[in-house]
Amino acid sequence: MSMRPTPYRLLWLMSVAMPLAFATWQTLLNNFVVDRAAFDGADIGLLQSVREVPGFLAFTVVWVLMFMREQTLALVSLFLLGLGVAVTGLFPSQGGLLLTTFIMSTGFHYFETVKNSLALQWLSKDEAPEKLGRLLSAGSLASLTVYALMWGLSDLAHLDYAVLYAVGGGLCLVITLYALWRFPSFAQPHTQHRKLILRRRYSLYYALTFMAGARRQIFIVFAGFLMVEKFGFSVAEIALLFMINHVFNLLFAPRIGAMIGRIGERRALFIEYTGLVAIFVGYALVEDVGWAATLYVADHLFFALSIAIKTYFQKIADPKDMAATSGVAFTINHIAAVVIPVLFGLIWLSEPAWVFLSGAIMAGVSLGLSALIPSQPAPGREWRLAGTAAAD
Repeated sequence: MSMRPTPYRLLWLMSVAMPLAFATWQTLLNNFVVDRAAFDGADIGLLQSVREVPGFLAFTVVWVLMFMREQTLALVSLFLLGLGVAVTGLFPSQGGLLLTTFIMSTGFHYFETVKNSLALQWLSKDEAPEKLGRLLSAGSLASLTVYALMWGLSDLAHLDYAVLYAVGGGLCLVITLYALWRFPSFAQPHTQHRKLILRRRYSLYYALTFMAGARRQIFIVFAGFLMVEKFGFSVAEIALLFMINHVFNLLFAPRIGAMIGRIGERRALFIEYTGLVAIFVGYALVEDVGWAATLYVADHLFFALSIAIKTYFQKIADPKDMAATSGVAFTINHIAAVVIPVLFGLIWLSEPAWVFLSGAIMAGVSLGLSALIPSQPAPGREWRLAGTAAAD
């Protein structure tokens, strides 16, 4: 892709930089905490809950934006993410991991909040589904590169965890500095509100976001941990699983985005949540390593359909609400995320299957909520009910 500076190309470059750091952290985490810090299910649950605290506090982005433009904040946050990942391998203890995870996560969640806001402002409603899919595909290409590197450097070169973390975090830092130097400050089409906003007519969007955050934790925290603890996956094998996941995203995410544009948000989310109910039940029952890996890949592929929640909001929202509502939505997304890893980590110690059956119930609730989305969402048509527009 030509690096002629345009808003979409900046989004593309940032979408590449973020997973270079985060995919490194995610790929190495379960093996690192087991091999070097002797974590059990309760420990990993605590760590993941700490990771979600900055997401819970994402609403504070509206106050930071009083002093900093969204584009600048996105790049500063991306730098913080890269820095946190780069030093993770130097602190193989519970206290050290809690600290570096909090630094990394603060950068990650602020970046994702602001990037979502910028994307919904800079992309038109017609082009958003497909271009969001392309951004997801670009991120998958970066993640695929990281997983290949981690696989090779770990399995073939036998490099230490500290070096592996430094490679992934350092690549993110280099790209961030390049973007800061190369791209000018772009104008925003709408001046954003600099205060917290909760609107009743966005209630269905809030509910979908909350449930998405709850069920996502089951995948992020416990599906990968299942692969390591129950099936004995190595770093190289986990990296290979991630590589397969992102090959599918690289190939299909743009097509999935275009499909959402054709069939609408309600149908896309119906497909996602129906599939997830089956996948989570499968996690609870699986005993074969091959089937477990298949479920993991299928689970990841369904994440691309969650673009539909973003485009649903874009269609019903006041353009001036994008930044403030993105922050509030991230907080809502992480209310359950702060609690679930710790609580379900304790449940895991006695019966891991109940963790995944709870995920199936969450996906079922999301399925019911998605049925309320109208076929053509718009301001005044937020819900699929008579008199849908709720007063603010």
